[in-house]
Amino acid sequence: MAKIKFGDVVENIVTRKEFPLKKALSVLKGKTVAVLGYGVQGPGQALNMLDNGVKVIVGQRKSTKAGSSWKRAIRDGWVEGKTLFSLEEAAAKGDVVMMLVSDGSVGQVWKQVAKHVTPGKYLYFSHGFAYVYNKLTGVKPPKGVGVIMVAPKGSGTSVRRNFLSGAGINSSYAFVPNGMKAKDVEDMTKAIGIAVGSGYLFPTTFEREVTSDLVGERGILMGALAGVMEAQFNTLRANGHSPSEAFNETCEELTQSLIRLVDEKGMDWMYTNCSQTAQHGALKWRPIFRKAVEPVFKRLYASVVSMKEAKEVIRDTGCPDYKEKMAAKLADLTNAEMWRAGAAVRQLRPAEKARADAETAAGVQGRKGGK
Repeated sequence: MAKIKFGDVVENIVTRKEFPLKKALSVLKGKTVAVLGYGVQGPGQALNMLDNGVKVIVGQRKSTKAGSSWKRAIRDGWVEGKTLFSLEEAAAKGDVVMMLVSDGSVGQVWKQVAKHVTPGKYLYFSHGFAYVYNKLTGVKPPKGVGVIMVAPKGSGTSVRRNFLSGAGINSSYAFVPNGMKAKDVEDMTKAIGIAVGSGYLFPTTFEREVTSDLVGERGILMGALAGVMEAQFNTLRANGHSPSEAFNETCEELTQSLIRLVDEKGMDWMYTNCSQTAQHGALKWRPIFRKAVEPVFKRLYASVVSMKEAKEVIRDTGCPDYKEKMAAKLADLTNAEMWRAGAAVRQLRPAEKARADAETAAGVQGRKGGK
């Protein structure tokens, strides 16, 4: 493992140089990986492993609806009865059982497949939720089943897109031997981490992963970002600025320019590549915003640690009409003036339109070089 310094802390990072695909395939030789769930993470991870030469099968609830995950799997090239099975059939056939179903349904799915997760097999997660909150989910693998986790730091679409570009996506990993040889479980964890398309892997624990993930999603990655954008956009609009101007100053400049500079060399470098007026104002208001939102993050962190957030996820996402309720909430975002303005602005980006058209034609979720 490579020792990388993050500020004052040195971490052991696994890269494709230390653990190349050839080594990963030797660990996975003769193993069948059963991917249960073909929704968010399932397609990207399954297709990446398949393209990397791993024997993969998919388990999914069968549905005849045009937009169902079952139909999507068929469109991506999985064949019913050969590489596409019911959840139970796939779990029975798999040496590595990947639980990539939603957190809200994982408890119910575990009841269906638990009898097939027997000693000598590996149980895989891409999130610590099911395993850490086992009192809520009921997921308690028997002794002799290695428990492993590789958590890509991005959406399933990004996992696939980064793989096809050759970049890979960074992922955290953790494992619990649970009665198996620790070295075997560790090697299997790293092997699958490389096989699903990770550019590098950094160590964590199941507990740390689920806590940081729930805080991050509710915080800066999604909840806080959307909330702060809305607050600025609404303030500009209330003071007479046009929708296009408010959107450009709130979102477009961030996503199309500034955040790319942050990605390239960091926030400080982005500051040095902006005007002095921007630098001066940002340095003044940065601590003011930090002071204002830190109490909210402390409240959020406490809510995650107390399992309040997990309980709400299981309660709300596990109900039969969840998709309808979520669609109604998402409609508030879609129909909000800021995002209607955003849709219009995106149509004015020639390069963006060309990229979107190319992805639609090729199919980001499809097989490399074809379906």
